[in-house]
Amino acid sequence: MSEPLLPTRFTRNKTHLHALLVENQAWFCVHELGRLMGKHLDERQLRKLDADQRQLMCVELFGETEEQWMVSESGVYALLIYHYCPEYRQLREWVTLQVVPTLRDARPSQSVERPTLSVLSWPQMSLSTLHWQDEPWIRLRDMPCLLANDPFNRQESWWRKASRLLRGC
Repeated sequence: MSEPLLPTRFTRNKTHLHALLVENQAWFCVHELGRLMGKHLDERQLRKLDADQRQLMCVELFGETEEQWMVSESGVYALLIYHYCPEYRQLREWVTLQVVPTLRDARPSQSVERPTLSVLSWPQMSLSTLHWQDEPWIRLRDMPCLLANDPFNRQESWWRKASRLLRGC
């Protein structure tokens, strides 16, 4: 079993909600979110979410290590919309305005610059890039698409033009 993650416990109306930040994304305990919603959220309910919105994680809750279904922030919003109830507006505001900012503010400051994502857009296509250590990075699997569409003039190497565009020159 992997090292358990240590979530932060939040309390709303005497009900706990454990949440944690993984790779700068907020994740929430499904069982506790269900209690806050007054619903039983199980695996069947979670199948309505996209695969990137749900995950089984090893977490430590109340001193016990166990595997828990967790949902991402967007998964929380999707569940609140799917099971719409006017009272959920306050729950959504609490998650958005208190829980998520608290998680982000509590993370240790990084001495190393974190990578950031951006999208380059051309009329025919768009391309995801990662900026890290003052360098733009393109996914290897995107290269055939980039080469096939060749949005650059062939007089100059496409890589030089891409590099120049990424650097803003």
